[in-house]
Amino acid sequence: MRILVVEDEPEVAEVLAHAIRASGYEALVALDGAEALNVLAATPVDGVFLDLVLPGLSGLAVLAQIRNRHPLLPVVVISGHAVGAAAAKAKDLGAVAVLEKPTALAQLTEILSKLRRAD
Repeated sequence: MRILVVEDEPEVAEVLAHAIRASGYEALVALDGAEALNVLAATPVDGVFLDLVLPGLSGLAVLAQIRNRHPLLPVVVISGHAVGAAAAKAKDLGAVAVLEKPTALAQLTEILSKLRRAD
């Protein structure tokens, strides 16, 4: 299973990618929304972990484009700003889960298992 991590902080992106790889999955990293959409256009993935706050295109804008192009692709929003209206909008756009960054790593394995079962 191949997972795309979309996170503008390189250190955080690598921690998430390392955790995904340690769980036995392939991880790709995009550091902004435009790069994420380019990766998705060129490479099939089985899921996306998406930050809401990105340079250029916001995470919500990226999620909306993912829904248009890949309506069944599971997207998990991971953000330090995943509360209130932003979290509700992410869920309205079809995010399968919205996780807070400080606790996201603890929930990563559980989410990956759910994504695998969805295949």
